[in-house]
Amino acid sequence: MLSSCIFRTLRDGLRALPVTLFSLLMLGGIVQSVHASEVNIYSHRQQFLLQPFLDAFTAETGIKTNVVYASKGLAQRLQAEGEASPADVILTVDIARLGEYADLDLLAPVSSDILNANIPAHLRATDGRWFAFSTRARIVVTSKERVADGAIKDFEDLADPQWQGRICTRQGSHVYNRALMASIIAAHGEAAATEWGKALVANLARRPQGNDRAQAKAIFEGQCDIGIMNHYYFGKMMFGDKPEQRDWANAIRLVFTNQENRGAHVNISGGGVAKHSPNRDAAVQFLEFLTQTTAQQLYGEINFEYPANPSVDPGGVLQSWGSFNRDELNIEKLSELAPSAQMIIDRIGW
Repeated sequence: MLSSCIFRTLRDGLRALPVTLFSLLMLGGIVQSVHASEVNIYSHRQQFLLQPFLDAFTAETGIKTNVVYASKGLAQRLQAEGEASPADVILTVDIARLGEYADLDLLAPVSSDILNANIPAHLRATDGRWFAFSTRARIVVTSKERVADGAIKDFEDLADPQWQGRICTRQGSHVYNRALMASIIAAHGEAAATEWGKALVANLARRPQGNDRAQAKAIFEGQCDIGIMNHYYFGKMMFGDKPEQRDWANAIRLVFTNQENRGAHVNISGGGVAKHSPNRDAAVQFLEFLTQTTAQQLYGEINFEYPANPSVDPGGVLQSWGSFNRDELNIEKLSELAPSAQMIIDRIGW
């Protein structure tokens, strides 16, 4: 950027020009280029997932993006940087992680008609500190060969004794499963959620382990017949570059649960403006961009995630999986119930 001294010299020179010529220069964007904007992003999302969004944003707005990528530790970094932090935008996944930033007072409230119009109220913070940009369904997957189509309809069905020794999951304390348990608490209360969790653990074929893809692999190998995973892993396995994972995906059936009652449990990816953002206007513009059609469709094309903006058609592969009803529980509730969910998970040994 030009120093203030150089800017004053340029400004005074422009003022000396004829009015009509000065106006033409203004329309041509020369003065705007003097104030060229940028936005600094702290991202928990990987570069290969984020880069297409950055390229599209810069192409549309001319605003430069600078990114720090890290899987963990960014909240602590923001705390340490304090008011001197260069961060403008925080991007992460899962409501629990967004809630952590909000609880630590690291996000600034944002009032934007565009954001409020594009993102339903139950998918954004009531105080405007964060917004969902995509949704991810936590689903049940079953063996095509060993579990009849329609045998499982709800997450609650996993407590049925008929599935004893037939279910695989990752650890219950993972944020994905903790949010799932929080949704069960929200639907039925802590006592019933505890009983459901006990029955689920009693039905496990092995100790909780691995990631979501590992559950599909276990079903393919016959270690279990039923798993719990985020829906987009199916797309990653089916259309990735590892043939063995396509075999895992072809062995399973997707079950979007609770379609006859509250709807499928969903979580989010999202973000907000950093509390001490030095480029707040550009930061808000970036958030708004992420909720509009171009970016919303990219979520589906790149990571098989569903748009958070209900007016945007997911299209492509996601469309081929069919439509489904979503639980419209205020997503903040999952964050509020996360501590209770973790206590239940610890007690039942999930």
